[in-house]
Amino acid sequence: MQEQEQEQEQEQEQEQAPEGSGAAQERRRARFGALPERVRPQDMVEERPAAPRDPARDAYDPDEFAVRYGL
Repeated sequence: MQEQEQEQEQEQEQEQAPEGSGAAQERRRARFGALPERVRPQDMVEERPAAPRDPARDAYDPDEFAVRYGL
C-alpha cells in the first residue's frame, strides 16, 4: 500500500517538474541509471534426469527375451 502511494507521489512530482530539470533527471538516473545484474546461462538452466534410473529395466535376460518374443 505504501509503495503505491510513493509511486503516485513520484508521478505527481514528475508531472510538476519540467522534463529538462535537474531533479527530474536525477530521479530518472536513480531509477533507470544502471542495468540489472547479468544472469549467466548456467544459472538459468537446471539439469536433472527426466526419470529416475531403474536398474531392473536395463538388465538383459536372454531367456526372458526368448520367452517373450520368440515363442
